[in-house]
Amino acid sequence: MVLTETIWAVRDFVEMGGNVLLVIAFVTGLMWTLILERFWFFRTRFRIERQSTLREWNARPDHVSWNAHQIRRMLISKINMQLVQNLAIIKTLIAVCPMLGLLGTVTGMIEVFDVMASSGSGNARGMASGVSKATLPTMAGMVAALSGMIFSIQLTRYANSETQRVAGQLEIAHS
Repeated sequence: MVLTETIWAVRDFVEMGGNVLLVIAFVTGLMWTLILERFWFFRTRFRIERQSTLREWNARPDHVSWNAHQIRRMLISKINMQLVQNLAIIKTLIAVCPMLGLLGTVTGMIEVFDVMASSGSGNARGMASGVSKATLPTMAGMVAALSGMIFSIQLTRYANSETQRVAGQLEIAHS
């Protein structure tokens, strides 16, 4: 019963906001899938990767030479690449959400102008549908972008701090 009511409520919302809401929902779902994947990676796989990198560095007898310094840089870069994987895609999807909302605004306003042109004057009931199709996608795009932005900033900060932490743990012996 509750599921059916939810499906009808979503259908009504999409009808009021237009098909652009479906695109915004897809982009938001993809964005949140990638955000959750990053959290999962940080909580599980990254710990294993960090320990593996530290073991690899500590197993080296040479920590002084130029080659050792380059290997250290490579290990830090490898860890950083793993940490920031998909963050650029997440940030791009965050930037796309308001643009899709703007697309919904434009298509809704086109509908308003179409009603005005066909009825010859301001038919308030006819224009209301276009106004909702102009307003709802804008709101949905902004809400989606803001929700993703908060977590994207956290993920970026965590990736940077963990990269610095691993770099500090890969000690260099000075000759």
